[in-house]
Amino acid sequence: MTAAPALPRRFASVEELEAFLATPSPALVADLEKVEGDLLILGVAGKMGPTLARLAKNASPKRRVIGVARFSDAEVKERLESWGVETIACDLLDRAAIAALPEAPNLIFAAGHKFGASGNTPLTWAMNTWVPSVVAERYQASRIVAFSTGNVYPLTRVGTPAPTEASPLGPMGDYAQSCLGRERMFEYFSGRYRTPGRIFRLNYAIDMRYGVLFDIASKVKRGEPVDVTMGHVNVIWQGDANEQVLRCLAHCTTPATPLNSTGLEALSVRSLATQLGERLGTPAKIVGREAETALLSDASEAARLFGAPSVPVATMLDWVADWVAHDGASLGKPTKFEVRDGTF
Repeated sequence: MTAAPALPRRFASVEELEAFLATPSPALVADLEKVEGDLLILGVAGKMGPTLARLAKNASPKRRVIGVARFSDAEVKERLESWGVETIACDLLDRAAIAALPEAPNLIFAAGHKFGASGNTPLTWAMNTWVPSVVAERYQASRIVAFSTGNVYPLTRVGTPAPTEASPLGPMGDYAQSCLGRERMFEYFSGRYRTPGRIFRLNYAIDMRYGVLFDIASKVKRGEPVDVTMGHVNVIWQGDANEQVLRCLAHCTTPATPLNSTGLEALSVRSLATQLGERLGTPAKIVGREAETALLSDASEAARLFGAPSVPVATMLDWVADWVAHDGASLGKPTKFEVRDGTF
């Protein structure tokens, strides 16, 4: 068996980071070889979309990978095209525009609306529930892997088993409720049209430029308090999450079923802040007291299908601390992992 390549010690630039995120594993290459046809990624301009599309192209160079978004930032469109990803500008709130998109045997739905959800609830429900229904009917003959979120689960008492895919749901707030609506639309049309699919319940992906660890490290460096009321979290390296979502194309079910994607440990926010403070040379300022419950998920099934995530927590801490210490770029999109009432 070929040994896994050594993980880098640090990332000196965004270019190095994105190149690493887009390096496919042999397992990903093998799974995509089982799945024929073009790949369409809706919502490709989000946090994970560009590296997801690049990873897919690198893993399957002869396959057409087509990224769809509004592309309000023209630079994202240009970068995707430089990586061999075709792009189509499209407003997914326009039913006619969705109808005009090309056929594709494989589709990843990565569109959605989270931040500001409570301030514009009609848009939140339109993007997270209505658009999926239109897409699911339009692409009824495709394999569909749809991003969802661990927010569809209720808060779990720390120290007890975290929710599995079979656990009762309990979404709080319009964002989580509309995401459950998204799941139900894909499940309904999958059952109606026998569309193979997966519902990819993710929380929380980690990149150098955003994520729970970036949020905590940035506060520690600035000397701001870290609230530990939401005392525990799960995290997964974005590259591992992107690999899993692409590999889901070879592991679809009919009708579509959910799959939790996250790290295998419930991590203490207090401990994460302390460890990041040690790496940054700045003691963390802790405020609040850990609640008895937290937003957690059990990703044992994903680990059974794909193996454990390749990047351990200690390595992510090293990378994020180094990035923040050197004033690395930020996407300016905080996770708001501290939120406990579903208001985003």
